Amino acid sequence: MDYKKIKDLNVNERFDSFFLVKSSEVKSDKNGKLYMDLILGDGREEINGKIWNLNKDIEERIEDYKVMKIRGTASEWKGVKQLKIERIREITPQDEVNIKEFVETAPMETEDMVVEINEYILKIQNEDIKKVVIEILGKHKEKMEYYPAAKSNHHSIKGGLLYHLVRMLRLGENISQIYQNINRDLLYAGILLHDISKVDEMDSNKMGIVQDYTRDGKLIGHITLGVIEIEKAAEKLEIDDEIKVLLQHMVLSHHYFPEFGSPKKPMILEAEILHYIDLLDARVYDFEEGLKNVEDGKFSDRIWTLDNINIYNRVFDKNDNKG
Repeated sequence: MDYKKIKDLNVNERFDSFFLVKSSEVKSDKNGKLYMDLILGDGREEINGKIWNLNKDIEERIEDYKVMKIRGTASEWKGVKQLKIERIREITPQDEVNIKEFVETAPMETEDMVVEINEYILKIQNEDIKKVVIEILGKHKEKMEYYPAAKSNHHSIKGGLLYHLVRMLRLGENISQIYQNINRDLLYAGILLHDISKVDEMDSNKMGIVQDYTRDGKLIGHITLGVIEIEKAAEKLEIDDEIKVLLQHMVLSHHYFPEFGSPKKPMILEAEILHYIDLLDARVYDFEEGLKNVEDGKFSDRIWTLDNINIYNRVFDKNDNKG
């Protein structure tokens, strides 16, 4: 059915539309009056919404991860568009809303991504490395099919983790054709394992929406959790100690800087390549997302994950020279 998307809402415009409630929280203003603060999504974008005249009935009616019909007015606060919500209710069958439209999903089919990842696993020739990868990925197979790669920012969509891995594996394969000293077994394994413990770091529902980090995610983090995963798998499978440590080092160092969670910088070539492949795919994704609703020849809003710059949607050679 036809309804307003976030990008189509103009400031001071009243609207009736449908949004997915991604999070909701009761807060109080400077005068102590309660209001509800919501993050709403339309399947492509997010926007902040506020219910100022809050009462118990409205509060009990709102649940996270539900699509709801909303009436309100678009406004602007400090240069950022937000919604002032006047009425909100659950959807009904008569609304004819397809909930899948409100959940941003990886542009590849899950089954295709799983098949491609399995093909790369079969390319790993070292049996010890292959055993570790199969053991750990098999343990998290179900969650991997819908988990995002992040709570927000790059690949924070349903199936985002698989999509991130597939693109990185393709990059790794092509780079290893140029630089002959790269050990593909180590590189493929590092790619497949570097973010695997995000399924334990974040609490995601099956729509790929993360409301919060888990206890272990907050106290330990996916990098250290990943190192522990490799330790357990190596012990169970009686893996060569050198291989175990190399795989742990790749996971441990892939964020490169201590302030980003890596206590060690890459000390082997494959770990160095892993870091830059990870960084490249994340930044490309953020460029792609940042330009989705920007007209040709125009600039985006500032994107803090891209060094807080405005990126430009070029007109030059737009359709004739895509890779």
